[in-house]
Amino acid sequence: MTAATKYIAHQPDAQGYIDYSEHENQLWQQLYQRQVTNMPGRACPAYLNGLDALGMSIDRIPQLPDIDKVLLAATGWKTAAVPALISFGRFFELLANKEFPVATFIRTKEEFDYLQEPDIFHEIFGHCPLLTNPSFANFSHMYGQLGLAATKEQRVFLARLYWFTIEFGLVQAKDEPLQIYGGGILSSPGETMYALSDKPERKPFDLLDVLRTPYRIDIMQPIYYVIENIDYLDEIARMDIMSMVTQAQQLGMFAPKFEPKAKAG
Repeated sequence: MTAATKYIAHQPDAQGYIDYSEHENQLWQQLYQRQVTNMPGRACPAYLNGLDALGMSIDRIPQLPDIDKVLLAATGWKTAAVPALISFGRFFELLANKEFPVATFIRTKEEFDYLQEPDIFHEIFGHCPLLTNPSFANFSHMYGQLGLAATKEQRVFLARLYWFTIEFGLVQAKDEPLQIYGGGILSSPGETMYALSDKPERKPFDLLDVLRTPYRIDIMQPIYYVIENIDYLDEIARMDIMSMVTQAQQLGMFAPKFEPKAKAG
């Protein structure tokens, strides 16, 4: 999570508020209006309930203290304004303290469809609605605690659990339509449509398989893992995840379902 960035995060004032420019607010409005129309029937009910609960502004970037009031009342979580990219250690520390990191910049128009760095639209629109859900919030808290205590080598495997659940997770109850709960999909119009199409592979969630599945951050995902309902995150939280990490380390990785990234020449 630490790398060079071309984006500069804003610093909040003493009350936690940020004075965004009119241009930045217009970018938020365009992103919000474009993506919110994709949510009905595609986002899981827990996400849509959270979106309603947050009542975020459509025409300007939400202020974190306003988001915090809703999250604290619902699940005891709050946001934490951070630079564009933070270390794994800081990331786990925040989650373990029930603080969700939010980079306080918004993407440029040129990167509307794909952004490698999580911006405020990804964090607030993609993730914060589900932090009003107790199962999602509890799983995120547990994940932070595990990551904080893990070794550098173990964290690489834990990153895959986060990737295939909180970022790119799908949900499908018996005899119900396939829906989305991963914030990486929910904040991306292109991936919202792609993830539910017949193009990618989808498999039932299996912890050991997830820990052994490689991914790339700069492509549409070739594979997604599906849980039966959002409450299943409570079951995952009760699993002996670290013993599974040890097992995954011993078994090694699956062959990637994507081409290796081209080296810059």
